[in-house]
Amino acid sequence: MSAIMLSFSARAELRSWTGLFLLLLIFSASLPVSAKPDSLKEVTDGDWEKIMTGEWMIEFYAPWCPACQQLQPVWKEFANWGDDMGINVAKVDVTEQPGLSGRFIITSLPTIYHCKDGVFRKYQGARTKDDLLSFVDEQKWKSMEPVSSWFGPSSFLMNSMSALFKLSMFIRRCHNYMTEQLGIPVWGSYVIFGLVTLFAGLTLGLLLVFIADYVFPSRRFSSHDYYQKKQAMEQARLIQNQDEDQEADGEEDDEDDEDEDQDGVWRKRRGSPEGRPEPKGQGYPDEALRKRVVGNREEDEEDS
Repeated sequence: MSAIMLSFSARAELRSWTGLFLLLLIFSASLPVSAKPDSLKEVTDGDWEKIMTGEWMIEFYAPWCPACQQLQPVWKEFANWGDDMGINVAKVDVTEQPGLSGRFIITSLPTIYHCKDGVFRKYQGARTKDDLLSFVDEQKWKSMEPVSSWFGPSSFLMNSMSALFKLSMFIRRCHNYMTEQLGIPVWGSYVIFGLVTLFAGLTLGLLLVFIADYVFPSRRFSSHDYYQKKQAMEQARLIQNQDEDQEADGEEDDEDDEDEDQDGVWRKRRGSPEGRPEPKGQGYPDEALRKRVVGNREEDEEDS
């Protein structure tokens, strides 16, 4: 009887220990497990300057691109080797980061760049994990021509391209908002953008003209003697005009005097029948004088 009781108690103790072990397993399973940090980094327009230090492999992709979707598993496996090889593996979504798309002039997807301390090279090899690992481990990138500093992501030209791509994405979002949210027709959106572009161009042109006049003023207007010379020229021109007017008046007076002289000579020649000049104040009309001269001639003929 005592043996039966001992076996029963042993079984009960075993069951209790088994239940406790199961509870511990369930409790441990319910505890949060610290996940391994993702070795694949993301680069954005706001923090892209971090790739200028260290060694990086960067993939530019788009979610809708089939070739990019095919590369994603390989790129994640390659990123898991990044810590062991001492490199940073990152990706850039060009649909969300238009500034980086313009900064690196992304014309095809996917595009992979290698960066070592701010020197960029475009990867042209096969897109397998082994090829990517050998490219970094064997430093094959040293045999590739780096991107010119003129076209580097930190150059003035690429900064301008980045701003242009950001502006294009902003315009596209505005267009989608007006057509989808506000219900404006597509042609109405184009008209709005056309007017905005026109006024912006006019404003920018006027601003550039004012800046150019301020920075590079005309030598003619910047001279201290300009206004004095201008006033002297105006006075000389005025004096010349007055002289010309006086000369013109003098010529008219001379012509009048000549006409009067000719009239006086003619009157002396056709004077009275006795050959004496007519007394002053006895002028006749031309027709009367002509008749008088003809009559005197007829009388002279009769007397002869």
